Amino acid sequence: MTRASPVVPPRIIPGTPPEIVVYDEPHECPYVPGRVAVLPLRVPSRRLTGDELEQRLAAGDRRQGMFLYRTACPECRACEPIRLDVQSYQPNRSQRRALARGDARLRYEVGPPLLDEARVELYNRHKQLRELGDGEIDLAGYRQFLVMTCCESFEIRYMLDDKLVAVALADRSTDALSAVYCFYDPSCEDLSLGTYSILKQIELCRTWGLRYLYLGLYIGDCERMRYKARFLPHERLLDGRWVTVERAENPE
Repeated sequence: MTRASPVVPPRIIPGTPPEIVVYDEPHECPYVPGRVAVLPLRVPSRRLTGDELEQRLAAGDRRQGMFLYRTACPECRACEPIRLDVQSYQPNRSQRRALARGDARLRYEVGPPLLDEARVELYNRHKQLRELGDGEIDLAGYRQFLVMTCCESFEIRYMLDDKLVAVALADRSTDALSAVYCFYDPSCEDLSLGTYSILKQIELCRTWGLRYLYLGLYIGDCERMRYKARFLPHERLLDGRWVTVERAENPE
């Protein structure tokens, strides 16, 4: 998303724990071409507890590696944090089909985030074939982006005939999971692995007695981020208040 560059002088945000702002420069928006984004990156002074992470998720924070961020764009409010109340969420017909199809062919494991060449290669193929920006990531970049963390994090790995075909990274707070990133084998498009992974994280929330699954940012002006609105009902953080959305804006 963004590359951290030191703020001079560093700015400390009081809190529990305090946070250090390491980057807050305007830059080209990674989601909507032609717009200017400001996404201040903050580093907590220590690892977050489950309650502390819950407070930050409810305020609209996201995590990238060791950094937390929240949009602070000067002239744009396109990014809307989105979450599912897993008790009221109901899958639609296509999502039920994706769940059944995946359950019939895949198995999954939950464990700590791992670093190896197989994951880096899978990440780069997913990024390249889905045209998610230029350049490839290496082991060091993967570790910084998807393995390093400031809270309780884990990965869900999806296997097809003992072959790794998808990895989803997630954070866990006292009352929620936060879907951080998911990448998968583009040759398995028929399995709808992105949708399937969200549905499995909903199942994990219910199994673990958690209320919410945070899906990150919904951006109506960004085609690749619109899919999140198909999970209904959902809630979006609008003007500091979580608002329930019952109906699809663009029905299937």
